[in-house]
Amino acid sequence: MKSQRQFPLQFSFELFPPRTPEGAAKLPQLVAQLARLQPKYFSVTYGAGGTEQDGTYETVVRVVEHTGVEAAPHLTCVGSTRAKIAELLKRYKSAGVRRIVALRGDLPATAHGAEAPGELHYASELVQFIRETEGDAFHLEVAAYPEMHPQAQSPQIDFDNFKRKVEAGADAAITQYFFTPDAYFDFVERCERAQLKLPLIPGIMPIVNYAQLTRFSAACGADIPRWIRLRLEQLQHDKAALQDFGLEVVTRLCETLLKSGAPGLHFYTLNQVEPTLRLWKNLALPMPLAATV
Repeated sequence: MKSQRQFPLQFSFELFPPRTPEGAAKLPQLVAQLARLQPKYFSVTYGAGGTEQDGTYETVVRVVEHTGVEAAPHLTCVGSTRAKIAELLKRYKSAGVRRIVALRGDLPATAHGAEAPGELHYASELVQFIRETEGDAFHLEVAAYPEMHPQAQSPQIDFDNFKRKVEAGADAAITQYFFTPDAYFDFVERCERAQLKLPLIPGIMPIVNYAQLTRFSAACGADIPRWIRLRLEQLQHDKAALQDFGLEVVTRLCETLLKSGAPGLHFYTLNQVEPTLRLWKNLALPMPLAATV
């Protein structure tokens, strides 16, 4: 873990573009409350499951306008072309965006196999294309999977894919969420042995709903340890008790990660303020006075 301790500690929050008028109306208050915690940046996702990738640009602009905090759009290559990606990069650069989360993106339901449709098939190719066309204009974050990407053929093949993203020019990585800290520590050690020197920021998923968590985890390959899954199953009809238990589990996870040298945390907020704020307070992270109001 020594190589991770050399990177500055940073915290960030992930949002998704509002899908309803009600969600859009709530967005300013949502980002204002989280911005009071002084994150390094907000990331803004594309549509999930390979759906139409609308709303990201508008959400990024609104976040910056309402908070002054840096915003990083998720940029995917699935189903796209080099020309479209180049056009979008220029649009983001003109808007003052200097950080991008570069991803392959979810395969559409009609796709077969792990290769994405479009001119660029993998995130490593997207990173390389951004570097070739825009140089160092953007700080590039990529995804990491401590427990293996669900579509990878083996842990080694998955790690080799990650290594290609780093060698193509990634500046940092955000992990898929996990609940077993040893998975993260093992991934860090593998990166050290491979001489991959970049911040590996753990992705953190607050536990707020049993059915939702099991659905997300099945899709992304995140393991829910048996003891956690059984407790959540038992508590699934008692919302307050389930969320209290989930808060304890994720708090201990975050404490272990930070004490062991993780260079920060990236919170998957799901556009909900309270679960992330409760976790932040439980961890006794910096809480500006205005954020408690």
